Amino acid sequence: MSTQTPDPRRWWALALLCAAQFIVILDTSIIGIALPAIQTSLGFTAEGLSWIFNAYVIVFGGLLLLGGRLSDLFGARRLFMLGFAILTAGSLVAGLAASQEVLLAGRAVQGLGAALIAPSAMTILVSLFAHNGAELGKAFAFWGASAAAGGTAGVFLGGVITQWMSWEWTFLINVPLGVAALVASPGLLRKSVVSKGGVDWIGAILITAALILSVYAIVTTEPGHWTSTATLAQLGGALVLIVVFVLIQAARAEPLLPLHIFKTPNLAVGNLLMALLGAAWIPLWFYLNLYLQQTLDFSAWESGLALVPMTVAIMVLMVGFSGRFIAVLGPKASLVLGLAIMGGALVMLARLPADGDFWIDVLPTSLLAALGMSLAYIPATMVGVSSARPEETGLASGLINTTYQVGSAVGLAAMVAVAASYQSTDPASADLLPGFRAAFAGAAAVAAAGALLALVGLRGPKSASVPAE
Repeated sequence: MSTQTPDPRRWWALALLCAAQFIVILDTSIIGIALPAIQTSLGFTAEGLSWIFNAYVIVFGGLLLLGGRLSDLFGARRLFMLGFAILTAGSLVAGLAASQEVLLAGRAVQGLGAALIAPSAMTILVSLFAHNGAELGKAFAFWGASAAAGGTAGVFLGGVITQWMSWEWTFLINVPLGVAALVASPGLLRKSVVSKGGVDWIGAILITAALILSVYAIVTTEPGHWTSTATLAQLGGALVLIVVFVLIQAARAEPLLPLHIFKTPNLAVGNLLMALLGAAWIPLWFYLNLYLQQTLDFSAWESGLALVPMTVAIMVLMVGFSGRFIAVLGPKASLVLGLAIMGGALVMLARLPADGDFWIDVLPTSLLAALGMSLAYIPATMVGVSSARPEETGLASGLINTTYQVGSAVGLAAMVAVAASYQSTDPASADLLPGFRAAFAGAAAVAAAGALLALVGLRGPKSASVPAE
């Protein structure tokens, strides 16, 4: 580890960084409970609702690599503060939106701000605690717990705001939070080291366009039309963009994504595991919200309250027990076990009854899913970031965040398509449960694939060394 002098303000700085992670995840989860109200107010279709999530996540995921590179070039603190300024502005636009187009534009601007915040925050975290492996592990535990706290607060506040205020405040709440972060940053975060080099804007445009095109194709394709000319053209176009992106990265002297970074042990597999984790977890959260409100007839407030135990459990497990699990089992075994447990919980959710009971059918299964997430998230993050060279920490941070967000967006888009294919084509039918079950089953298959990949793809001795430092 580094011999740098520890920053005496590092724990206060960590609190600010965790608050940033909290807000970034809050912006993902807070809209879940409000979706039916937004649908009624602005006239979104059932499939169009996913774009309220995806407009944020696609821009977020598509620009995270650029955010990580800019963090290395211009300083993590500077990008952190710029990101909050942009996120606050996007929140104001979304909160004042009177049309679908303006709301989605505001969500996209929020995603741009988050794409600058997330990698710069993780870069600052690693630099603050690089002097001590035990402190770094503890900092990552708080970091992961703050994400769960954002999920909890998002679900809970989304229910409270939607029930007693209006859906617009699910976005406007970010404005005072963003201002507070901007005010606190100069006093708590020291100036960051900067690197020399240029910015690969062409690469950033290509990878973002590829992501948008692939998710658009998945979301808009009607059931049974996967071999249509339009769908194949869109997916083929996305694939071509990715190939061109890789070729450009290999040829450029200062690429957005230096391909040599994948030579770092376990980094490529760790990033793929993060993508699969997001692709399993976000559909679980998305469709459990809809099941509670649209099948069990929970109000927005009741649905938000019902999901609080799951995310509180993640917080408690990550802070109190995840480090111990990783120390005993090692990251590889922890990842395999966590993804397997999450897959089992999703299989149980795929059998939810139409007249389900929260205490019997939802609560135990959601807590089991929380255990799986707690076991998998932190080791996947550490494997993807801790082995990178110091001058590429921002890049590795952006990459691990990118794969999680890309996995989340593509996974949700795929499960929306799966759900649509199993729902009734009769406009008079209100039975959405078959689609919900199919989405849960599809997410279970993703989690199982992740567990298998972790089992056969991670190098045990190398990955086990991460938490032991």
